[in-house]
Amino acid sequence: MTLAGPPVSLDLQVKYRDDRNGTLTSEELLAVLAAIGHPQRLRIIAGLSEGRVHVSELARRLGMSRPLLYLHLERLEKAGLVAGDLELSSDGKAMKYFELVPFDVHLTVDVVLAALRADEEEGLKDVQENPR
Repeated sequence: MTLAGPPVSLDLQVKYRDDRNGTLTSEELLAVLAAIGHPQRLRIIAGLSEGRVHVSELARRLGMSRPLLYLHLERLEKAGLVAGDLELSSDGKAMKYFELVPFDVHLTVDVVLAALRADEEEGLKDVQENPR
């Protein structure tokens, strides 16, 4: 089977809490690639593509146990691809919901080089901020 279409590239648009302008370190890049590199996690991303959903409902839709689903959701959340939040139901039960974080994945040599440069800059910052 051959797939036609444009080449795959990685220019991740993930929101960060610092001033890196979306540049990933190699560790973050690997976390994203590992997160999307599993068939079950791709199914989860597809399941969340229609919007925010309660974890039990997502487990039912995907035919997956909740413990296994949570394991995969945690990996996706650490990579910055999904976000989860708790809400209280009318009867006081904690309800966990997940949704996709907008992202656009394009893997290019420039992205890999930028990740390695970000590692070097992080290393320089660590040395400057915490001299031995």
